[in-house]
Amino acid sequence: MIQRNDLCWCGSGKKYKKCHLLSDQAQLIEKQKGKGGRVKNGLIKTAEQIEGMRAAGAFNGELMDYLRPFIKAGITTEEINTLTHEYTIKHGHTPACLGYNGFPKSLCTSRNNVVCHGIPSPSERLTDGDIVNIDLTTIVRGCYGDSSETFFIGNVSDEARQLVHVTAQALILGIKAVKPGAPLRAISEAIEPFVKSQGCSVVHQYTGHGIGMKFHENFTVYHHIDRDCEPIVLQPGMTFTIEPMVNLGKYEVVTDRVDGWTVTTKDGSLSAQFEHTLCVTEDGCEILTLTPSQREKNIILNVEGKYYD
Repeated sequence: MIQRNDLCWCGSGKKYKKCHLLSDQAQLIEKQKGKGGRVKNGLIKTAEQIEGMRAAGAFNGELMDYLRPFIKAGITTEEINTLTHEYTIKHGHTPACLGYNGFPKSLCTSRNNVVCHGIPSPSERLTDGDIVNIDLTTIVRGCYGDSSETFFIGNVSDEARQLVHVTAQALILGIKAVKPGAPLRAISEAIEPFVKSQGCSVVHQYTGHGIGMKFHENFTVYHHIDRDCEPIVLQPGMTFTIEPMVNLGKYEVVTDRVDGWTVTTKDGSLSAQFEHTLCVTEDGCEILTLTPSQREKNIILNVEGKYYD
């Protein structure tokens, strides 16, 4: 696929972005429309909306940094929920998870074989050797920021450590695939082959999503290669999450029949997840769920003191 800074295919000697890029994108967009693909139709955010989402995302990053010292052996997931709720309210914002479709807490805490939507509990205490995903979503001035990280608790197994780093790298690869003119499916095509090459699997049932003035908007962002992926061409101003859930075993999952929320691996294997909210830009993408300090230091993820950039 020709890149923006490559010489144009027409032989003019100009860079592609200065020559046929716009006309090629226009033709691609019209072609996708003819196939039922959606390109705009409310998918493109205004500069004001993006600024609001940037504020929500920055707070999410700040909240994660605030929680980081507390995520260690001995704390209960209910205590993490209380810290999250009180810090969010103190700063005048709203925890988006609380009450969303009946969800009872202010964040999701997914431990070991819990894939996602784990409900904080006073009876669930983090212990040495655990891994736990902390999934935060915040509403700031009517805009949503959504991000998550998986933490090591004390001394984890080599398998757990490898799984978490594979998942972090999967998110980085997905982010690098985002650029204007690329198909939405480029994200899954970057993530799943890598994950499989590392002996792990990508969860199919749960995906990324459009986000903005609502928690879930517009379209689905697959992390696994699927022919049902919507024929969307990425354009500047589109905002969505990438949040691969990666299992050490097989990709199948089950949902708890009692609480209706907690999703676990079907085979009982460990699962990990990382997530950021992104905005497509003119030359790639911006990660909205970063603090100013993280942007300055070019830190995308912090995994056991290992920075991904």
